[in-house]
Parts: sequence; structure tokens; C-alpha cells
Amino acid sequence: MGKGEDLISVVIPVYGCEMCLDELNKRLKKTLDEIGTEYEIIMVNDGSPDDAWNTIKRQSEENERIKGIDLSRNFGQHHAITAGLDHTSGDWVVVMDCDLQDRPENIKELYGKAKEGYEVVFGKRIVRQDRFLKRLSSKIFYKVYDYLTDQSSDHTIANFSISSKNVIDSFRRMREQNRLFPLFIKWMGFKTATVVIEHNCRKEGKSSYNLKKLIILATDVIISQSNKPLRLSIQFGFLISLGSFLYGLFLFIRYFFLSVPVQGWTSVMVSLYFIGGLIFFNFGILGLYIGKVFNETKGRPLYLIQNKTEGFDNGKDRR
Repeated sequence: MGKGEDLISVVIPVYGCEMCLDELNKRLKKTLDEIGTEYEIIMVNDGSPDDAWNTIKRQSEENERIKGIDLSRNFGQHHAITAGLDHTSGDWVVVMDCDLQDRPENIKELYGKAKEGYEVVFGKRIVRQDRFLKRLSSKIFYKVYDYLTDQSSDHTIANFSISSKNVIDSFRRMREQNRLFPLFIKWMGFKTATVVIEHNCRKEGKSSYNLKKLIILATDVIISQSNKPLRLSIQFGFLISLGSFLYGLFLFIRYFFLSVPVQGWTSVMVSLYFIGGLIFFNFGILGLYIGKVFNETKGRPLYLIQNKTEGFDNGKDRR
């Protein structure tokens, strides 16, 4: 298939950036027209608190290549990405954010690199235009994630990417509740490249990922991807038990062979509280895993669609 015969699908989760959408689609149209391929733009309204859905509907009426999906509530960015990917028709699929930090013009570079023979090309943000706390939390998350999953990740890579139809078809088969798009793509192991891109400042609003949400996301992703925390808790428990046994043996020898009495209740009570805290901590880790298993066994859909704009084929939802 020649370059001009490809169909590019662009999937964009939308939350809290209504005022960016007109400029976003204007720049997307210009970029995709310059590439010279057929294209579709799928915008997924993830329960945005502003009037984003009406803006998407208006844009869809003005340009038939723009399609909209309105989720019944906020399911989260990566569930919204999944909803968009379930409805794509493209030979190549771009995933990007709606806040214009991802530059639409960089799609040309991603697509050009992909045509060199790669299945996936990610945008690599060397200089991130995010707040210090978000950059720091991202680095910490990937350090902890890599340690607990025995992998090597790059904190400069996020959602902005282009993937082949084969990759997206494989992604659709992964229906876990706990989702992080770039990590799923990396796990699949297809031939991947990166392109250094410019990362813009956020033009409107602020990120919905506050510290609490980042911690919850990190916990969910790590637990869904690795059982190493369970192994570490077992090893830690064994070390504590071994230390307690050796200390008890030390006291036993001192008492019976050296006639040194064991004094006071303070050390005993501190030890009891310490061991009790460790037990509850380990039970908590185990409970998290059981809870995630429980959520998966429910078999609930990853998202629910309230409305769609015209332009989607019947049965296009490939869940």
C-alpha cells in the first residue's frame, strides 16, 4: 500500500479542554492534508465537565472526518483511549492528548518514521513542559515500576504515538480494567522506534492527575503488571522472623548460660506492635491483589457509550 493510500486514524481523549478543540482540529486538518492520506479524527468525550461534547458535535457537522464518542461518565483517560481505538478503521493509528501539549505537526515525523519499517513510533519529550511535581512523580513512578516489574521504561514517553493496524488489533484483545496505554504497547513487543519531539505548555486548564490520582494510578498499574510486591513482602517477613528468632536465641543463651535476666515490657510491646504492623501491611498488599482479581472477575465493560456522532459504521465497536 502506498503512502497516499493509507488511512490514518487519530484518537483523542477529551477532558477539560473544550477551548483547545477548535485550534487542535484546525492544526490536525492542516497536518494530515499535508501528509496526503485519508484520515479520520475520533474524539472521545470522557465525561468532560465543560461543554466539550457540543463542541465535538459541531465540529463533526462541519467536517465529516471528525467523529465523536460521548461516554456516559468519566472512565479515565486510558479507558477513553480504548473506546477510541475500538472504533478506528485506520491502517495507522495516532493517539494524542487534547490539550495541545502534543503538537499535531509532529504526526508527520511519527508517520515518516513508521514508514521506515516500524510497527510503533512514540514521541520522546526530552524537555517536558509540565509542573515540577508532575515531572518528579513521573520519574519516581517509572523507577518504582521498573524495579517491581524488572523492566526498563522511559519517563519521557507518554501516549503520543503512531501504531500500525496490527498493533491496535492486538491491543483490542487486552481487556484488563487497570490500563496504561504506552505500557500495554511496550509489553506487546512489536518493533518500536522513538522520535524526539517538542513538548508544548498546556494552553488551558490543568492536569486532572493530582498527587492522589497519580498514586492510585501507580498502585493499580504496578499491581496489575507484577506480583513482585507479594514476593518482597514474603522475603521481608522471613527476615523479620529470622531476626526475631536470633534475638530470642540470644536472650535464651544470656538467661540460661550467663544468668542475665530479661528485663522490662517496653521492648516486648514495641516488638509486638512492630510485628503487628507488618502483618497488617502484608495483609493490605494481599488484599489489593484480591480486590483487583475481584474487579476483573466481574466482567464489566471498560466504558459505556452515551452517544455517538454520525459516521460510525454499524458494529464498528470491536469490544
